[in-house]
Amino acid sequence: MNRYSKQTRLLIAIDCIIFGFDGENLKLLLIHRAFEPEMGKWSVVGGFLQPDESPENAAARILKQLTGLEGVYMEQLEAFGNPKRDPIERVISITYFALIDIKKYTEQLSEEYRPEWFLLKERPELIFDHNEMVEAALKKLRYKAALHPVLFELLPDKFTLPQLQSLYTAVYDTEFDKRNFSRKVLSADLLIKQQEKDKEGSKKGAFYYMLDKSQYKDKLQTFVNFVPTPDNFLL
Repeated sequence: MNRYSKQTRLLIAIDCIIFGFDGENLKLLLIHRAFEPEMGKWSVVGGFLQPDESPENAAARILKQLTGLEGVYMEQLEAFGNPKRDPIERVISITYFALIDIKKYTEQLSEEYRPEWFLLKERPELIFDHNEMVEAALKKLRYKAALHPVLFELLPDKFTLPQLQSLYTAVYDTEFDKRNFSRKVLSADLLIKQQEKDKEGSKKGAFYYMLDKSQYKDKLQTFVNFVPTPDNFLL
């Protein structure tokens, strides 16, 4: 026997919600859908799982094919399986969210699908249930960032404290007191101060820092104790 009898075949889609940070704003990468239905409308990055692929390999392939991006942080989110989510056939979507430093990957963007970055709050209406996917990915990102240093995937290797605060402000959509933020971040001894300064914002400039990855496990909890309670983001 090479097939299960009396079972209906269905398609599996792989959809990637790609978050990027440009130093000031959290953004979402969207593409124009290349086929019907809803051809030409805005969509998250996606495609179909092939018979010889794992979901992880398919996500990496689709990401590179549609955007030119590869080697980025990616994590499986959840499955979306409403029977009526696609008007053509029964399609179950396995979603992933990815995190990138926009400035690092700008040159890898493919023009074939006309990908564009949008401010998260100003994104256009998306096809099917893709808006739900984005909201689910943002909720998961907020939860993860309160427990693990995943947000550093959105930053360059060297960054300033104002950039770090802008990132947390954008992700959690809340303002952090500047002095309190800096004090708590530095008190964790998780960042290594560099000699160079970023002087683009002011003549005085802001020192660059680098993440001390060797201190992840021991000092991370001290670092993220200014973040809202993570359980709030799973409600």
